[in-house]
Amino acid sequence: MIPRILTSNEVYILPLKDNGAPDVPGEYIYLAPRSNDPITIRFTIEGTSSICRQGSLWVNIPDRGSEFRRDQFREYRLNPDFNRTIEISIPVYEAGAFAFYTTYAELPELSSTLNPTSPTQVRSERTPLYYIDVAPRLSLDGRPLPLPALSIFSVISKFMGKYPTDWERHLQGISGRGYNMIHFTPLQVRGASNSPYSLYDQLGWDPDCFPQGEKDVQHMVDSLEHNHSLLSLTDIVLNHTANNSRWLLEHPEAGYNLTTAPWLEPAYVLDTQLLVFGSRLEELGYPRELQSTDDLIKVMDGIKKHVVSEIRLWEYYALDVDRDVDAALGSWSAGKLSLPVGSLNGDPEKIRGASVKDQAAYLIQNALIGNDRLGERFRRRVDPQVSAGLISLLFGKYRGEADEAAIRSKLVQILDVVNVPFYEEYDKEMGEILQQLFNRIKYVRLDDHGPKLGPIGQNNPLIETYFTRLNKSETSDNLKPEDLVLVNNGWVWAGNALVDNAGPQSRVYLRREVIVWGDCVKLRYGTGPQDSPWLWEHMTSYARMLAKYFAGFRIDNCHSTPLHVAEHILDEARRVRPNLYVVAELFTGSEEMDYVFVKRLGLSSLIREAMQAWSTAELSRLVHRHGGRPIGSFEVDEISKGGLGSVPPSPGLNGHSTREVLRRVKPVPVQALFMDCTHDNEVPAQKRDARDTLPNAALVCMCASATGSVMGYDEIYPKLVDLVNETRLYTSESSSAKEVTIGGGKGGIGGVKKLLNQIHTIMGKDGYDETHIHHEDQYITVHRVHPESRKGYFLIAHTAYPGYGNGNGAFSAVHLGGTKARHLGSWMLEVNASEEAKREVESDKKYLRGLPSRVVDVPGIRLEVKSDETVITVRDKFPPGSIALFETWIPAAEHSSGLDTYVTSGAKEVMAELDLIDLNFLLYRCDAEERDGSSGRDGTYDIPGYGKIVYAGLQGWWSLLKDIIRDNNLAHPLCQNLRDGQWALDYTVGRLERISQQPEFAGLAKAAAWLKERFDAIRSIPNFLLPRYFALVVRTAYKAAWERGLELMNDKVQSGQWFLQSLAMVSIQMTGLVKSASLWPKKFVPSLAAGLPHFAVEWARCWGRDVFISLRGLYLGTGRFDEAAEHIFAFASVLKHGMIPNLLSSGNLPRYNSRDSVWFFLQCIQDYTRYAPDGLSLLTRKVKRRFLPYDDTWFESDDSRAYSTESIIQDIVQEAMQRHASGLKFREANAGPSIDSQMRDEGFNIEVNVDWSNGIIFGGNQFNCGTWMDKMGESERAGSKGIPGTPRDGAAIEITGLLYSTLKWLAKLNAEGKYPYKGVTKADGSEITFSAWADLVKSNFEYCYYVPVDKSEDDQYSVNSSIVNRRGIYKDLYRSGKEYEDYQLRPNFAIAMTVAPDLFNPEHAMGALVLADKALRGPTGMATLDPIDLNYRPYYINSEDSADFSTSKGRNYHQGPEWLWPTGFFLRALLKFDLLRRENQEGRVEAFQQVTRRLGGCKEMIKESPWAGLTELTQKNGQYCDDSSPTQAWSAGCLIDLYMDAAEYGME
Repeated sequence: MIPRILTSNEVYILPLKDNGAPDVPGEYIYLAPRSNDPITIRFTIEGTSSICRQGSLWVNIPDRGSEFRRDQFREYRLNPDFNRTIEISIPVYEAGAFAFYTTYAELPELSSTLNPTSPTQVRSERTPLYYIDVAPRLSLDGRPLPLPALSIFSVISKFMGKYPTDWERHLQGISGRGYNMIHFTPLQVRGASNSPYSLYDQLGWDPDCFPQGEKDVQHMVDSLEHNHSLLSLTDIVLNHTANNSRWLLEHPEAGYNLTTAPWLEPAYVLDTQLLVFGSRLEELGYPRELQSTDDLIKVMDGIKKHVVSEIRLWEYYALDVDRDVDAALGSWSAGKLSLPVGSLNGDPEKIRGASVKDQAAYLIQNALIGNDRLGERFRRRVDPQVSAGLISLLFGKYRGEADEAAIRSKLVQILDVVNVPFYEEYDKEMGEILQQLFNRIKYVRLDDHGPKLGPIGQNNPLIETYFTRLNKSETSDNLKPEDLVLVNNGWVWAGNALVDNAGPQSRVYLRREVIVWGDCVKLRYGTGPQDSPWLWEHMTSYARMLAKYFAGFRIDNCHSTPLHVAEHILDEARRVRPNLYVVAELFTGSEEMDYVFVKRLGLSSLIREAMQAWSTAELSRLVHRHGGRPIGSFEVDEISKGGLGSVPPSPGLNGHSTREVLRRVKPVPVQALFMDCTHDNEVPAQKRDARDTLPNAALVCMCASATGSVMGYDEIYPKLVDLVNETRLYTSESSSAKEVTIGGGKGGIGGVKKLLNQIHTIMGKDGYDETHIHHEDQYITVHRVHPESRKGYFLIAHTAYPGYGNGNGAFSAVHLGGTKARHLGSWMLEVNASEEAKREVESDKKYLRGLPSRVVDVPGIRLEVKSDETVITVRDKFPPGSIALFETWIPAAEHSSGLDTYVTSGAKEVMAELDLIDLNFLLYRCDAEERDGSSGRDGTYDIPGYGKIVYAGLQGWWSLLKDIIRDNNLAHPLCQNLRDGQWALDYTVGRLERISQQPEFAGLAKAAAWLKERFDAIRSIPNFLLPRYFALVVRTAYKAAWERGLELMNDKVQSGQWFLQSLAMVSIQMTGLVKSASLWPKKFVPSLAAGLPHFAVEWARCWGRDVFISLRGLYLGTGRFDEAAEHIFAFASVLKHGMIPNLLSSGNLPRYNSRDSVWFFLQCIQDYTRYAPDGLSLLTRKVKRRFLPYDDTWFESDDSRAYSTESIIQDIVQEAMQRHASGLKFREANAGPSIDSQMRDEGFNIEVNVDWSNGIIFGGNQFNCGTWMDKMGESERAGSKGIPGTPRDGAAIEITGLLYSTLKWLAKLNAEGKYPYKGVTKADGSEITFSAWADLVKSNFEYCYYVPVDKSEDDQYSVNSSIVNRRGIYKDLYRSGKEYEDYQLRPNFAIAMTVAPDLFNPEHAMGALVLADKALRGPTGMATLDPIDLNYRPYYINSEDSADFSTSKGRNYHQGPEWLWPTGFFLRALLKFDLLRRENQEGRVEAFQQVTRRLGGCKEMIKESPWAGLTELTQKNGQYCDDSSPTQAWSAGCLIDLYMDAAEYGME
């Protein structure tokens, strides 16, 4: 048999939020593939998310072999499914900036009436574009070269000398120093200024370097890669062209001239007049050479007199009053009038009597033309017809004769007022213009830090001109003078990168705010190729040509490049070279704006500069920013190899198998190209101390990003090379030598740089991405390590800033815990930076040379290797400019299979043998449960500075670790506790080892052994790594246990959404073996807790009502039928008075004070028969009885009568029905303070009867509270002790609904011969069938409970109109002790709707649900009382002991706080009745989406809660309630119920 080849497919999981946005912080999605294979992006969308309503996902990622087109999107329909997560997997074959968006129909507001709008009329919404940047896959010498492995070297080509001879020497030296990519400034023909960035011809190669043009370029690039192992990168200049570019004469429309940009005319007029004035300074009596500010002030006075006054710039702002008055009079006399619609508000008299100011405002609002931009003089004008309309209002229509002088005078008066704001605008801008001129002239002529340009003259004008003026004689005759004036490019301090500075909405050229590049004409692309066809075609050819030869682009001046232009250019370039590396300099002034450019353009890296650091501390900050993750960082990639949620390995073609490696898309910072110095930076000899060249370079090389340098830096040139005016050629010691040798030497730092670059490349290729940076006075240390092998490199750098002297700077010893180190070398840089040396170097007229320097070995390092640490000490001789370099490793991390691999292996196999009760102990157990099981010895782990974890099991750790890992929060108290000692490891293993000695938990022995072996493997690693490895072990065990839990549940859970799975896990959380709270007095079985930690042990754990409200979801909905049956048997065994107990107390001391529990119990038996395999057989199962059937006698559980008889379940059901039909009347056993210290004596009396006129069951009194709203008043101070907050006596609506559901079920079973009893006997001895009883209830239900919307219908219902508080509702109670309580709106009606929908008029039901949605529904729970009710008190504080009768001692528990379990019933009812009225699939989808939208708060809660569950209740609007049980069984179970219903209904 041919062995299979297994390949891995990297799958990146990208979840989308309900609004279609990516669920990634910052929404920046950057993917760096680990290999050259395609990757897959898997979009995951909740099946009925809002975007699924007639929704589609649109993605412009091309299919294999197809060309990428930014505007061509493929559609993926989002087919809604309430029970599934939609997954759309899209393979990505190339690098680039891809985008996606979604379209969908907005979900309408929930309404009781349906809008008959057809699907075609529904307005489609579209989300913004979201971007996915896939990094290029570079390779060199046939091997991948990840971006963090790049070491880039910049050269200015015009200083390289003759090609190929001089070039080859330099390239050999660059390669010899360990660089792997070379950056060329532009290699095209340069313009008149000779600046590399002012290009004469974008399509022509520099003839001095490449006399044979493209042939030489091709040869050079081939030589770079094959002979020197260098990739190449070049600048692309998109914003401007040289002001003498020949093609401008033929295509001046490619620039901003006075034809294409007429709004620049005032700026041009001003610029020209300033030049004229500057040329006439002497003639006009002003100083040509400015010696002082006084001289400048004189010149400024001249500007006001000879420039500002003469050019009448105000005419570009104001309107020409005489012209506009003449035009208005002409229109008026011609009868051409206009009164804009709505402008007079229907009242012409207001304008007639208005002030001149208001009349002017009328014209500004309704008649102003030409206000969109500046342009020609008097561009602003008023519409003559509107002005004529105003004349007609003031003077009447033209009749052949009029007092024209009076009309003219009035109109002039009005238009003069219209002009006032325009003159103010002019005055303000003129002030700014003069200020800018003053500041700029002062800077270039007078300031010490300025260039001090000297005398003003023809070659040194007063101002830098903003315009290039083409020579008319060189252009074609058909060009106008306006075509020949082109604005120059430049930059604006703190300008908005997305605003076109030469566009119609910008006035920076007029206000003289531009720092101009006089040799560069700004290019005008417009909004697309149609605006400047030739330019777009020309620059596209330029980009494609560059991409043909170079592996990467540096986008010059990227922040000034129009985004749509850069997108087009890069798209075209990537068509030529898909894996194009793109870096940019971005000076947007905003990190948020940086992200806009990075995302849309797919920028690989942003250039960052170490020489920007003004101190050692600031340099440390920059190194920290680009250094990588902290050492000991948590493994954030959750890699599932064919695990949860992934497609299983599938056989491919030719014996191939593919497995999926799932990765979460995680937030990442923008990648950097971190340069020790760029061609724009001053060098260390200028800004710091020349000796800092070495430590600065070493620190940069230690960073986990692409790094770079520039020719002249390693060589220690004395100053920044002037790339415009410099004419000398490069020299470098490295270019002179045959081979660069590692270590010291003269002529710069090339020998050490070689080692640093080699180490940087190794670390980048192998993924050394963890770093520790420490700053201490003049020193910075960097330790960079591999996250798995723990091998690393350690650098000590003594920086050299002015004033640091020559000492060692008093550096503390370094202690590397658990780490071994090998000294690779220590070096210091010595530089002769004297003025004499600088003069001598600068005097060379032919060559650029470095300062005299040498790197020498430093003996000043002491390395002590101890048993558990390495100590590194700096001795006396380690002056500024020194570095020491070490190789490190951690012996304890050297595991045969790799420590990471070992600690994350084998868990799944171990967990595969566990059952659900084992998992309860392994994953959960709150403090009370843990103490109960250990006789008080053990509790949950207590973290110093934090407190106790919520569970003793793995969930307790994971609830903290998931956030610690996500935030990489190594400062968390848990991490500190792990670094301080190994107590957490001992605790985790110890509790499992101890419990596995007990026979009930013997299955946990293997899990304990697995954990012990993994923890033993990490015990010897350095303590700073313990948090990481502890997290790895716990996560591995937790995930395996979680997956095992799901495996043991039904298919619907296993294949369901994450939320359903999280709810299902609550069934494991709540079901465990608790010594003090078994279901039986003498049999030890698992029991269901009502909630944790409040209801965890002893009598407080197992409540009849809670169990049977939770059971359908937690047990039947997950496939746990055995546990469901066990709980049914246990409570059936204690049936007494026809009731089950509220408190079970293991059957020892059951308490019968809840009227509703038995009805939830009977509903669960009904549900069991429906859902469980062979469910009806439950009815004939036998159970021993704690009390005697049909006998109210109480006796202890050890009495001989206890469990002496047995009944089958159907007989117990019948007993419950018969006892209620006959009527119940008893006093609670042991009544008094021993069972309830708050209850008044009357409260212990229980009475329940059927009113046979309507079939409804009534019970309770005003001194007990027999339903789930069971809070008894407790405050003596407030006078509420013994007075229930919510007695709910009478007929509670949910009991009536549950009664009807049971009656219908039993009638049906009897009719089918599956239940032997046909009905019951009433108290009067007559009989009634279940069917007849059900009909009786149904025929009276609406009459008894509904409160009509229209008061006129009250007589059709049992309604007291004077008490009604809100209409269109169902009463909460019928015939209670306080009549107004009947009419209170509470959420209980939804329970009846869910179990007995046919009791309700569907229209009434939907109206009540919509009303409750608005009035009661909170973010997670349902308000327990209508907010407009006088008794509404939504803040529950149980400890409050005030005089407030309503709230003291938490009496308002159910008077407004928002409980979560009713949310499940409310949403079930909403879905049920909404679907009833839907007639097509679109409508059904909408019904499901309405429900989905209302689940958002619960989803967020279960995700964020450390208890991994849903709380009992919240305060108003979902606010946290401190007294709430943080995870409650029924809160989760009732939402699983919803998913069960949804699966039954289906969306079709």
